[in-house]
Amino acid sequence: MTSKSVVPKNISFEFFPPRTPEGAEQLRKTREELGVVKPLYFSVTFGAGGSTQQGTLDAVIEIKEAGYEAAPHLSCISSSRARLREVLQLYIDAGLKRIVALRGDMPSGMQRGGDFRYATELVEFIRAETGDHFHIEVAAYPEIHPQARSAHDDLCNFKRKVDAGANGAITQYFFNTDAFFRFIDDCERLGITLPIVPGIMPITNYSQLARFSDMCGAEIPRWLRKRLEGFGDDRKSIRAYGEEVVSRMCDDLLKAGIPGLHFYTMNQSAATLAIWKNLGLAAS
Repeated sequence: MTSKSVVPKNISFEFFPPRTPEGAEQLRKTREELGVVKPLYFSVTFGAGGSTQQGTLDAVIEIKEAGYEAAPHLSCISSSRARLREVLQLYIDAGLKRIVALRGDMPSGMQRGGDFRYATELVEFIRAETGDHFHIEVAAYPEIHPQARSAHDDLCNFKRKVDAGANGAITQYFFNTDAFFRFIDDCERLGITLPIVPGIMPITNYSQLARFSDMCGAEIPRWLRKRLEGFGDDRKSIRAYGEEVVSRMCDDLLKAGIPGLHFYTMNQSAATLAIWKNLGLAAS
């Protein structure tokens, strides 16, 4: 790609909480490398059952202290009203203004989900406790949530989250732009007008991507799956081809006027920055 793409209105990057001192140092390095493109915020995922909840808190506070906006994820799974009330106050005290509110996935072996069953209830609780303090992002599924009974039910569930007080949405990653544009059209027909930002997954490891996609219901189109499979263990070719495919997809999305891009970084910067450069949007 040689021509410059449309500059997105906002750019954001997603991290997961590091589990080791080495992981924490890697995340700091990644954060500073991605910070040169001046993202609107960095988000940090939230583990259920206490696995990474403290890690999320530590990571977002460090991001904020480094001079960036941070958006912690909050999940319904294994969350009590009392604990979430405490966490929300901690985030307010830390000067945070954004939250990504999700239902979350029940970890294997966990029987009890917590005081909330659905993200709609979580959004309602955040609004009741904190008013308009937080800008709340919720999840959207252009290719339909894997547990939804139908496309219509999934769309109605999304509208309930919007009506509960969400300010914006981030989609599950996808590689089929037609699915995204059809989802936007369906939302508009229901009167849903909040910004819906596409989630972007760089392609660096095909086996890992296939595993993630099977779990979350994100489709890898047959043409893309077969091409990636054809590279075998040639990681360099997989990365190069993945950068090309995802860069062109982002270019198409930006030219269509989408409000921004949200990158699932896997705590690495190279693939995301390569896509950014391919779009002609490299930081000066």
